[in-house]
Amino acid sequence: MKKWLKKIAIVLVVILVGMQFIPTDVNRQEEIPKTDIRYVYDVARNVLNILQTSCYDCHSNNTNYPWYSQVQPIRLMMDHHVEEGMKELNFSEFGNYSERRKRNKLRAISEQIEKGKMPLPSYLWLHSDAKLSNEEKKILMEFISSLKN
Repeated sequence: MKKWLKKIAIVLVVILVGMQFIPTDVNRQEEIPKTDIRYVYDVARNVLNILQTSCYDCHSNNTNYPWYSQVQPIRLMMDHHVEEGMKELNFSEFGNYSERRKRNKLRAISEQIEKGKMPLPSYLWLHSDAKLSNEEKKILMEFISSLKN
C-alpha cells in the first residue's frame, strides 16, 4: 500500500511541476482605451478609485496580478475567473455597448451592490481592500443613479 501512495505522490508532484510551464496570457493594456467607462461618462475620481480597487481586476482589460498568480493551477483558475468576469461586464469596453446594454449593465451593477454579491466573497478572501464599505456603496449607487437621469 505504501508503494502506491509513494507512486501517486510522485505523479502528483510531476504534474504540478509540469503545470508551471503552461503559458498564460496577461490581461493588461498599456493605454486606457477611449471606450473605458471613465471616458464614456464623467466619472468622479472617488468613483473611479472605488471601481479600480473593487471591480477592475475582473471587469476590465487591466488585471493586477498578485504574486500567487504565478503558481499553477491558481493562475488557470484566476484566468478563467477574469475571463468570465470580463464576458459579463468590461469597464474598458463600456463605450462599445449599445445604450440599452449600458442601461442594463448599470441596473445589474446596482442590484449586485445592493445584494452584496459583488465583489465576490471568494475574491475578498485575498483582497480585503476591495470590500465595499457602506459609504462606497452609497457613492456608487448615487453615481449610477445620476447616469439614469
